[in-house]
Amino acid sequence: MSLKQKIEKFKYPIQGFRIAWQEEPNFRFHITWALLTLLCAYLLRVTRVEFLIIIAMIGFVLVAELFNTALEELCDKFQPTHDPHVAKIKDLAAAAVFAAAMTAVIVGLSIFIPHAMLLFTV
Repeated sequence: MSLKQKIEKFKYPIQGFRIAWQEEPNFRFHITWALLTLLCAYLLRVTRVEFLIIIAMIGFVLVAELFNTALEELCDKFQPTHDPHVAKIKDLAAAAVFAAAMTAVIVGLSIFIPHAMLLFTV
C-alpha cells in the first residue's frame, strides 16, 4: 500500500467526525464541554498527568458517543419501525454514553476542585 493510499484512508474517520458533528446534537454538546474543560485545565494550570487524564476522559466520552450513534444508525437501518428489542439496545447504548460522561465528570471534578480551592485560599 502506497503512502498516498494510507493517507487517503484518513478520509473515512474525518467523514465520520463530520457526520457526527452535522447530525448529532449530543456530539456537539460533548465537543463543547470538552473545549470548555480544556480551557479550565489551562486556566487552572493542571499538571501534565492531570491534563493527560482529562484528555483520556474526553476521548472516552467521544468514543462512547460515536459508538452509540453508529449503533443507532445500524438499528434504524434494519428496523425502521418501533421494536422493543431495538429500543432496549438503544437505551443500553445511551446508558453507556451516560456512564462514560458521569465518569468523566467525577474525574474532572476531582482534578479541578483542588486547583479551584487554591485560588480562593491565597
